[in-house]
Amino acid sequence: MQQVNNAWPIGHIRVQQVDGCTVIEFHGEIDIAAAQQILPDLDAATTAPGRTVVVDLTPVEFFDCYGLRLLCRAERRVAERSGWLLLVCPHPMILRILRAGHLIGRFTPLATREEALSLADSEATG
Repeated sequence: MQQVNNAWPIGHIRVQQVDGCTVIEFHGEIDIAAAQQILPDLDAATTAPGRTVVVDLTPVEFFDCYGLRLLCRAERRVAERSGWLLLVCPHPMILRILRAGHLIGRFTPLATREEALSLADSEATG
């Protein structure tokens, strides 16, 4: 029987290319320590011009103001490069943090990665 290793890499971020989009997953507890570790990979993943970037918070267990800073940084970098950032956030507590930070207008949280990828695909095909 073949075993599939679905373990997360060491750290709090995984970046993949899926259906022409850059998908950035945050994992675990996103706090000041995690933010420092995530920042270089996040910047590298948001460098390409004109990309659709999906930030998926589904695997997140804890999220604070440092997580908000990461999201805002990613969105700014993507927008400066004429790209589009989509946010996957099914967690009620993180949605509360986004509302408290007056960021719901800046981000439109989607419930699933599939929803985000479908929206990106429909936008790309016009």
